[in-house]
Amino acid sequence: MLGLRLPTDPRWVNIVEKNIDEILTDHAYCEQKAASTAISLIVSFPEYTELIEEMIALSREEMGHFKMVHDRIIARGKTLGRDRKDEYVLQLVKFFPKGGSRTTQLVHRLLYAALIEARSCERFRLLSEQLEDKELAEFYYKLMVSEASHYTMFLKFARKYGELETVNKKWQDLLDYEAEIMKNLSTKETIHG
Repeated sequence: MLGLRLPTDPRWVNIVEKNIDEILTDHAYCEQKAASTAISLIVSFPEYTELIEEMIALSREEMGHFKMVHDRIIARGKTLGRDRKDEYVLQLVKFFPKGGSRTTQLVHRLLYAALIEARSCERFRLLSEQLEDKELAEFYYKLMVSEASHYTMFLKFARKYGELETVNKKWQDLLDYEAEIMKNLSTKETIHG
């Protein structure tokens, strides 16, 4: 369904199990960054009314997810740790060249967002199926369903605003590139890395 070329190594969940506090902190920041991405799209592309409406709703939803994760951190007697660089995203955004038309820039940002959401969805599925903490597993199952709809929404907008054949080719190429990135990841207690 997600089209990812290289699935996450299932042993990644073992790393997460030993570092639940770290994954929750990383996850909280991922939700905050997803909300920021939605807001950034609103600011950068205000003329795309349908996109703006969806991004308003998405920013609210992602901040709601941030709160849910933050609440879990507090319930565990912890505080939100410091944000770390997301090596996955830093490597991913090197794929498309900078510049180009506004439409090209928008399509590239939408494709990046779709892929990040797809990988998050895949990781949440693994957590929902394999975490020993059943309450946390159920939490990740609910988030997995939400992330799947985000992935398809971003991809739908990329195909709507860009030329379909070109967008589909870029998507396939981006999936191939992302698979190469993933070969060196899945070794840390982070949502993407």
